[in-house]
Formats: sequence, structure tokens, C-alpha cells
Amino acid sequence: MLQNPLHLLHTLILVMDDIANLNELIPGLPSELGLECLTRLPHSAHRVALRVSTHWHALLQSDAFFRHRKKAGRTRKVTCLLQAREQPPHEKPVSPRYGITVFDPESMAWDRVDPVPDYPSGLPLFCQMASCEGSLVLMGGWDPTTYEPLTAVFIYDFRTNGWRRGRDMPEKRSFFAIGSGLGRVYVAGGHDENKNALRTAWAYDPRGDEWASLGRMGRERDECEGVVVGGEFWVVSGYATERQGMFDGSVEVLNIGSGRWSVAEGVWEAGGCPRSCVGVGKDGKVVSWRGLDPGLRVGVCGVRVGTRVVMTGSEYEGAPHGFYLMEMEQGQNRNLTKITPPDGYSGFVQSGCCVEI
Repeated sequence: MLQNPLHLLHTLILVMDDIANLNELIPGLPSELGLECLTRLPHSAHRVALRVSTHWHALLQSDAFFRHRKKAGRTRKVTCLLQAREQPPHEKPVSPRYGITVFDPESMAWDRVDPVPDYPSGLPLFCQMASCEGSLVLMGGWDPTTYEPLTAVFIYDFRTNGWRRGRDMPEKRSFFAIGSGLGRVYVAGGHDENKNALRTAWAYDPRGDEWASLGRMGRERDECEGVVVGGEFWVVSGYATERQGMFDGSVEVLNIGSGRWSVAEGVWEAGGCPRSCVGVGKDGKVVSWRGLDPGLRVGVCGVRVGTRVVMTGSEYEGAPHGFYLMEMEQGQNRNLTKITPPDGYSGFVQSGCCVEI
């Protein structure tokens, strides 16, 4: 069904410098029909469409057009995985090198994002990533050569298929919680260069390229996990400096609207590492993806993508890495389907997130 013409025209006006150019999107068609045609263009064709004209280029890369496609239901959610590159068997073993894999659970297609220009041979070790308004935000980690902790921020825009440098993190931290929502990326906890667990938290605005302090949590939380639930940022588990490896069962909750922190006890299984395996069930409660299948016991990572969850893991240390797809609708949250990735996409997955493109 054709979208409201007045809304379509308003979208065009937001992104065009000159209203006289509105009828030049597709010669011979009214501006609202031209916009509707481009709205229906699949994202896979945008790389070519950007070259058609300066007007198409400006429109396809605009924030207004992304919001319009999202409102019209023309965006698609995909999984981005921080994945170790598979090493050819004949080569001498080296430390894992990581890149970003894109998996579309709708089409079952696999692809890779171009390397970060600053790190062409592999991403920073233990870096974190989150999605925000059609972009992928990558931050922190350790330099793969010197193992020094980094504050660098990199943003991949799926509209331009390119990376740009963001403003550095305000302080060095490793193994921190990360989540995204309401146009911001939230980070909290982790530890500093001296392995001291942190209570501080920050919000990053990719569009304005600005950081804002979120105050301090009530407790130190190293190796915690982050997830945004509605209008709240949940920092799950973690441990204090003097309790190395003794994971807490509580969750620190930030009300994003008020900026206030609170603590909820008994939400997570005490002693269990939450890294990359925290999810939110159909009832809105925190769940663990670990143990849902015999092949999901070690190195588990789960990413919710719409009504599905993409999960990876192994049965035991050193076992082959498996990939699974779980449906969340109609009470089928225990119905797992095993996925067979193509050659080159079976490496260990450190973490992941859902991106709407």
C-alpha cells in the first residue's frame, strides 16, 4: 500500500536542498511515487543505487530516509557477529584474528563487513559492539599487537558501507557491559588498566559524537553483561575487585529517563559468567542462552533478531563450534534448528548484536 503522500513529501523535503529537485528522483514520476519506489528498493541494491544520481545518493544516506524506511516496514534485522577467522589447516597456529560476520536469518545469507582501516589484519581483541540507528558501533578492546587497552571508537554505517572514527571513550576499560537503545550506546563496569573493577557508566551518541556520564553504579562490576529492556539499561552480574571470578547474582538497572540506578537481587544465577549469553525472554525477564542444547554449554553467544535468536557455542572445550536458530513465537522458545554455515564462517564467536538496516 502506498504511504501517505504528505508524509513522503515531507521526508523528501528533509533531505533535499532544493524543492525544485523533488521531481528528479525518477523522471516522469511524481515525487511521492519516486520516493515509494526507492523505499521498496532492497538494501542489497543500495550500493549500486548510490551511483545513479546525487539526489539518490543524498536520499539513501540520510537519517530521514532510514527512519522513513523503518516506519514503512522496509528495514531488515540482521545479526552481526564478532567472529574469529578460520585458519587454514596447513598454516602455523597463530592468535585468533577477529572480523565482523553478518548473518541474515531471513534469507540465511552470510557476509562480512570490510575491515576497520586502522586494523586491516584483525579487530582489537575483546572489543565490544552494539547497534544504533542502522549503524554498528565498535569500541574498546586490546591492541592485537601490544595488548594495550584501547579507547578507540569506530562506526560502520550500512547506508554508506564504510567506517568512520568516533570520539574516544572517556576512560580505558576492558570486559565491560554494553547495550543500545533510544539513539544511544551505553557502557558500564569492566575493569581499568590495573584490573580494578569499575562502577562508572557512560552513554555515547553516535550522531552527535558525544559522551555523557551516567553516574556510578552501586557496586563494582567486572566482566558484566549489558542489555537494554524498554527504557532501562540492565548491567547483569559481574564481580568486585576483591572477588575475582565470583559472579554476582544481582543486576544493576539504569532508568534511562530519570538517570537513576537501582539494584535487583537474584536475577542471575550466582557464580555463572554472563558474558554474551544474556537474553530477554518473551516475558521480559533475563534469561541465559547457555544449556538450551547439549551443543550450547561452552563459549555460548546469543543474539535476538526479531522473533528469532541466533545462538552459537560448543558442547565442551575444543569441540566444534555449532550454530543454531531458535523461534520465540507461539511458545516455541525451546525449538532449536541447527544451522550449517558456509566454509569460512564456522569460527568462534566472541559476541554479537542485532542491526536494523
